[in-house]
Amino acid sequence: MAATQAVHENRLAQEKSPYLLQHAHNPVDWWPWCDEAFDRAKSENKPIFLSIGYSTCHWCHVMEKESFEDEEVARLMNDAFVSIKVDREERPEVDGLYMSVCQAINGSGGWPLTIIMTPDKLPFFAGTYMPKTSKLGQPGLEELTQRVKQLWAKNKAGLVANAEQITEALREMEEELASRGGDVNEQPLVSAVQHYERTFDKECGGFGFAPKFPTASPLLFLLRRAVARATPSYPAELRQAALHMVSVSLERMRAGGVYDYVGFGFHRYATDREWVVPHFEKMLYDQALLLWVYTEGFQVAQNTQYSQTAVEIVTYVQRDLMHSQSGAFFSAEDADSEGVEGKFYVWTAQELQVTLRLPPLLFPTLAQDLLGADTEIFMSAHHCTIAGNFEHRANILYTAHQGHLDTVAKRYSLSGEELNSKLSRCRDILFERRCHRVRPHRDEKVLTDWNALMIGALSKASRVLNRRDFADVAARAANFLITTMVKQQEPIRLMHRYMRGEAGVAGFLDDYAFFSWALCELYMATFNDAFLRVSYSLAKEMVKLFWDDSNGGFYFTSVEEPVLVLRRKEIADGAVPAGNSMALLAMLNLAYITGDTDLEERAHKTVASMYGALAKAPAGFAQMLVGLDLLLSPRSLVVASAPNAQAALAGLDPLWQRALLPHTVVAHNSGAGVLSSTIEGVPKQDRCTFYVCSGGSCKPPTENVEEVARLLLGAS
Repeated sequence: MAATQAVHENRLAQEKSPYLLQHAHNPVDWWPWCDEAFDRAKSENKPIFLSIGYSTCHWCHVMEKESFEDEEVARLMNDAFVSIKVDREERPEVDGLYMSVCQAINGSGGWPLTIIMTPDKLPFFAGTYMPKTSKLGQPGLEELTQRVKQLWAKNKAGLVANAEQITEALREMEEELASRGGDVNEQPLVSAVQHYERTFDKECGGFGFAPKFPTASPLLFLLRRAVARATPSYPAELRQAALHMVSVSLERMRAGGVYDYVGFGFHRYATDREWVVPHFEKMLYDQALLLWVYTEGFQVAQNTQYSQTAVEIVTYVQRDLMHSQSGAFFSAEDADSEGVEGKFYVWTAQELQVTLRLPPLLFPTLAQDLLGADTEIFMSAHHCTIAGNFEHRANILYTAHQGHLDTVAKRYSLSGEELNSKLSRCRDILFERRCHRVRPHRDEKVLTDWNALMIGALSKASRVLNRRDFADVAARAANFLITTMVKQQEPIRLMHRYMRGEAGVAGFLDDYAFFSWALCELYMATFNDAFLRVSYSLAKEMVKLFWDDSNGGFYFTSVEEPVLVLRRKEIADGAVPAGNSMALLAMLNLAYITGDTDLEERAHKTVASMYGALAKAPAGFAQMLVGLDLLLSPRSLVVASAPNAQAALAGLDPLWQRALLPHTVVAHNSGAGVLSSTIEGVPKQDRCTFYVCSGGSCKPPTENVEEVARLLLGAS
C-alpha cells in the first residue's frame, strides 16, 4: 500500500463500490454522489469536480496514480472544489447524462470522465483523462484546477451562464430526438446492411479500423438478415453479404489476441485493426453478448468452432466470474496485474520454452512428449518470437486465421487434428502455470442488467447446444436476482446493484428490460412458469415506471426517482444494447406468449417514437434493428403439449440445433396463469405433441419435430 494510502482516509471508505473503495485513501477529499456533497459546495461557494470511472478502467488507474495520489494536486483540488467520485456501473444515470455533455462538447468521450460543474449540477467543463501537468497541448489537472479557481472567483456568473447554455442545448437535443418519430417500415433493415457492407473490413472482419470492439449487436442483426427471405427490395446478394460479414468477423475475432486463448473469454477491445493487441479488461456484458452471437452463428453456419467458442465463454464465466455460493455473476476483470497492463496474459519466449518443457504437476505424463519440437510448433502457430510481438519482449497468443494454422500443419507434416491436439496440450499446461500468477483485480459487484444479459445468453445456448447445465446456471443466477434484487412487495421493485451483502440503487430501465427479456428466454429454456410470471410482472412495472406518455418509448430513470437536470432516453446501442431495444424484444416475446395486446402496441410505439433517428442512421441502432426485424416479420408460436416440462423440452431440442428461428417463441401448455388463450386452448397430450400457431390459430398437431421445422422454415 502506498504511503498516501496509509495516512489518508476519505468518505469513500464507507461505500460499497469497488471503484470508490480504490480511491478511499487518496489525499483528495472525495465525496460519493450525495445531497450532502452538493450542499457543501453551495455553503463553501465552490464548483464541483466530478470524476467518473470504474474499477477495471486502465486510464482511471493511471490518472489516480499520477494525480489523485499526489499530495500537491490533492491540495489544489481540495482548495478549489468539492470533489465527487462516481462508479459509472453503479450510477449509470449520472454517467449517461454527463457523458452526453462530454460528447456534445468534444465530439467524443471515455473514462475517466472529468466534469466540472456548478453546485446545481450544471456542467461547464467536460473532458476525459488528463495528465498531472500540461503536455502536447493537453491540459494538465494542476493548471486546470488553478484556472477554474480563478475564473470562479472573478467570473462565476460567466461560468454559470455557460453551464446553463450547455444544459439548455442538451435539453433541446433531447426534445428534438423525442420529436423524430415516423411511420415504421423495413427500409432501415436494408439500409443498415448496405452501411455495414461499406464499412466492413473484408480482410480482418469487424467494421471500420482501430480500435476495434467485438460488439455483438451488429452481428446479431446481420444474422437475422442472413436468414431473411430475399425480396425485390432485399436481394439475395445482400443476404449473402450479411452472412459473409458475420462469418469473417466471428472467425477473426476468435483467432485474434482479443480472445484469451489460454483461459477463454473476450477482452474488451483490440487496439489494432487485426484484433491482435487487446485492451486486456474482461467485461461480463461482452461475454454475455458474444455468447449470444456465437450461439446464433452456430445455428446459421453450423460451424463447430462457433459452438466451441460459446462453450469456452461459459467455461470462463463459470470459473472466473461466478460467485460460487450465490451463482450470481461478477462484473469484470482488470487489464492490469502487478501494475502492468496485460502481464497476466502474455508470455516471453523464454517463459514458453521453460513452461512447455517442464512437467507441471497436473500433466506429468506429458513431459516426454513436450520437448523442443512441440514448443516450436506452438510458438509458430501463435506468432511468438524471441523479440516478442508485444511490449517488453512479451508475446500475445493468437493464430490470426485458419490459413495460418494450415500452413503450420503443412510445415511440420501434421494433420489438422494432430496439430490441434498438440496445441491443446500446450494450452492446458500454460493454463495450469498461469494459475500461479498474480491475477488481475476482479470487480465483484453484481449488476442486475449485466447478469440478465448472461442469463438470457445462457438460456439461448442451453437450447441450441443441448446443454441443460447452462440453463441450470442461468436459473441459479436468476433465482438470486429474484430473491435478492427484487423487492418482494406489491408492486414489485427491482434494485440495480448488489455488493457486500447489500442490494442498493433503485433499478433503471436497463435492469427491468434486460431482466424481463432474460427471464422470458429462461422460461423458453426450462418451461418453469415462475420465470415467465416474474418476466411479465417486470414488463408491466417497466411500463408504469419508465414509459413516456407523450411520445412513446422509455426513459432511462424511473418516475419515482428525482430528475437529474433532465430526464433522458437512451436509444443508441453501443457495447451494451440500449434499454429501449431490449424492452422492445421483451415486450414482443411476452405479447406473443401471454396475448397481452397492450405490450404489443407499446412495442410499435417504441419503434415509431425513435423511427426518425433510426431511419437516418440505422447502424447506430443495431439492437433496435433486431427488434424492428422481429416487429415486422411474421411470428410463429410453437406449443409443446406434453405430460411435463422436461418431455416438452426434449422434444424441441432438434428444432433449435438445425436453424436460427428468430421470429419463433415456444411455450408449454402448463396452465401458468399468464399464457395466451391460444396456448391454454391447446389440449393436453400424453405424448409430446407440437402445435405450430400464428395469428391466433394453430395448424394440425404433429409429433414430428422435423415437420415443425418444415412449417417454421416455410413461414420465415
